[in-house]
Amino acid sequence: MGKLSANVDKNIEWAISVLKKFIEIPTVNPPGEKYGEFASKASKVLEDLGFSVEVHEVPKSVVEKYYPEYADHPRYIVIGRLGGGKPTIQFNGHYDVVPPGAGWSMDPFKPVIRKGRVYGRGSVDMKGGIVASLLAIKAFTESFKEFEGTIEVALVPDEEIGGESGTGYLVRSGLSKPDYVVIAEPSGSDRVWFGHRGAFWFYVEVYGKQAHGSTPWLGVNAFEGMVRVAEKFMREYGIKIGSKESKYSYDDPRGAKPTITIGGEVRGGAKINIVPGYYAFSVDRRLIVEESIEEVEKEVMEFIEKIRGEFPKLKINVKVVNKLQPALTDPESELVKILTESINEVLSVKPKLTVCLGGLDMKFYSEKGVQAVTYGPGPLTLAHQANEYLDIEEFTKVSKVYAHILKKMLVKG
Repeated sequence: MGKLSANVDKNIEWAISVLKKFIEIPTVNPPGEKYGEFASKASKVLEDLGFSVEVHEVPKSVVEKYYPEYADHPRYIVIGRLGGGKPTIQFNGHYDVVPPGAGWSMDPFKPVIRKGRVYGRGSVDMKGGIVASLLAIKAFTESFKEFEGTIEVALVPDEEIGGESGTGYLVRSGLSKPDYVVIAEPSGSDRVWFGHRGAFWFYVEVYGKQAHGSTPWLGVNAFEGMVRVAEKFMREYGIKIGSKESKYSYDDPRGAKPTITIGGEVRGGAKINIVPGYYAFSVDRRLIVEESIEEVEKEVMEFIEKIRGEFPKLKINVKVVNKLQPALTDPESELVKILTESINEVLSVKPKLTVCLGGLDMKFYSEKGVQAVTYGPGPLTLAHQANEYLDIEEFTKVSKVYAHILKKMLVKG
């Protein structure tokens, strides 16, 4: 490992320079700004590293299908390939960033280095992870002129809004068919995500009968009906799903059971002196990895059907707005084992193997049965926050682990 580690250390200054240039491009999503500029800059960096590079514009029809409000903003996927043959090891990273928001003590798109940290929007989520993979590849190819297999880098948009027009399109269109995937999201150097929970988002719509506030007996109050239906979800449905428990480890043990969050959004009402004829509340149903969207949707619809029978004066509908399948790579799989060994050998740490509580682009690889893990430099807690930063020591550790993975998988003997 000495030569690989030394080559990572030797190229840190180069990597930080690349990271700063990437942060300076405000690839804010929504709506999807400066994507073309980033694709051009990243392509040049990859070409300088010896990659053959393809830039694919995501068809407007795909963007319109999933994110119609952003369809006039072009989306680009950058694919770099080095080497040839099998296996193909892909490093996946999304280059879109959330809006900076308020509370910054510096310009979020003019990165600065202070006390071993790179500050700027996207530094940790996740342009830092992208550059960590590039640093590892640079160190690896300087250490080993010959290797067996293909190194692939896939830089994608739109993870921050669901990934359908990013990694989703990359995988489903067949642009990329890797054998193994490392997603460089900020898990932290001592943690590996081998899966993530799913999500089923919907509104429960309750229709009553509108009437004048002076004669409420002529109407059917949709708000009162909504409250009673919501109580059914809090009590009966919550108990129903609380009996399920995953066999895997999660970032927080409470995440090993399905959960619901109701009332994140509430819609309805017109005026103080009108009996409301319509109200709706949102439900965020989170799935453990043993569940599927299909079975959860069936479960919800059956529960709603039961409620309808209890409230004959109300019309109750379900409006589904988002479906996110959970993802799982067997923790006994070859990729998880090699990554675990690499972390242990490079950092002298036994990593935590857990299921991520939130959603990741891993789901698209799970659909195709591809071994995928998420592992990248943190701290995760700084993602989407003001004064976001990447810890350079952490960044270096992860780069060395990435390089070690490549050695174990692509260098024989």
